Amino acid sequence: MTKAEQAVAGIVAAVAIALLLAMLGGVLSPTYFLFLFGLGGMYALMSLGLNAQWGFTGLINFSVAAFFGLGAYGAAIMTASNSPLAGGFNPIFGLALALALAAVVAVAIGIPTLRLRADYLAIATLGLAEVIRMVILNEGDYTAGSQGLRGIPSFFEGWPILSAFPETMPGLEIEIIPGQAVVLGTSFWRQLLNVSLMLAFLGTAFFVLRRAHRAPWGRVLRTIRSDEDLAKALGKNTYWYKMQAFVLGSLIMALAGVFYAHLNLFVNPGDLDPITTFYVWVAVMLGGAGSNRGALLGGFVVVAIREGPRFVGDVPVFALDPGPLRLLLIGLLIVLVMRFRPQGVLPPQRELIWPTAIDDDNRTTPKMGVREAKTDGEMQGSTDVSTEQSGGGDSDE
Repeated sequence: MTKAEQAVAGIVAAVAIALLLAMLGGVLSPTYFLFLFGLGGMYALMSLGLNAQWGFTGLINFSVAAFFGLGAYGAAIMTASNSPLAGGFNPIFGLALALALAAVVAVAIGIPTLRLRADYLAIATLGLAEVIRMVILNEGDYTAGSQGLRGIPSFFEGWPILSAFPETMPGLEIEIIPGQAVVLGTSFWRQLLNVSLMLAFLGTAFFVLRRAHRAPWGRVLRTIRSDEDLAKALGKNTYWYKMQAFVLGSLIMALAGVFYAHLNLFVNPGDLDPITTFYVWVAVMLGGAGSNRGALLGGFVVVAIREGPRFVGDVPVFALDPGPLRLLLIGLLIVLVMRFRPQGVLPPQRELIWPTAIDDDNRTTPKMGVREAKTDGEMQGSTDVSTEQSGGGDSDE
């Protein structure tokens, strides 16, 4: 592990211990903690989607909230009790519709925009986000308009065993600290199922991106990000590769929307607020563009910053408005990252090199990195050349 990874691991362990103590002391409800953990995973999903577009390929997408909303509304339209179109279907159909909507819109917006320069692509995607939000807000005959879609069931509604899991599990009362009992009831088990769904989505997305980025397809994306003209000179259809990366990232963002719909059980046009896109960009920049690990870290850190001021505002000593404090912390975070760690907290390492480069070097020189091994090899080569030259001179004499 690098020093940055060791520092992050230590901070994560300290935060985990603090949260555990807070739950045991009755300061933080386990159910609410699972809810926050689910939100962190949701932002991590959106960060992975943006990372596939911007971190891997260099595509500036300012419509993250739009694809997130398409995923949420696709799931809600098929399952919500007040859906104007369908409603009452199994959540699997909502998942299918959400992914189909995201794919179609991604292709539709990608056809005219992916040939544009980065700044024009950013403007086009920003306009797309607002167009989709206004359509959802005003087309009440299809989306229920400003009243939103409610009565959304949990994702496992109708599934054998899992559907009745929260109600069949017994209520538990754990008292480790005297006088402070932790109650695990039906709502806890329901949130536990939600977290399991989030981990399934997150694990699938991370595995797909990891495998894809190490494949030849991923090496082409890295070349496009670094020098698109070079990729074209090598005979690659860069437009087609950018379209694939754009659609893949959009599908991952839609997955986050599906999870949100079944977590919150209610969606409305306000969920497509552009601030969501801003938070996701902060998460990717914080973790490091091109780093899947960094995207995961950034998603959870953003949720901690979003929800942390709520607890500070509840303390009578501070009595702060959480809204401005949240924006202040986000701004401070951006300044600190750009000043001291512009490459991100967990910048890409194996993602930007041949996968076996570090592994092969570690097998031969386990205590040295690639750069040190290369330097030592060059020094050794220079020494050998000098020895041969001096030895040759002695023999001539």
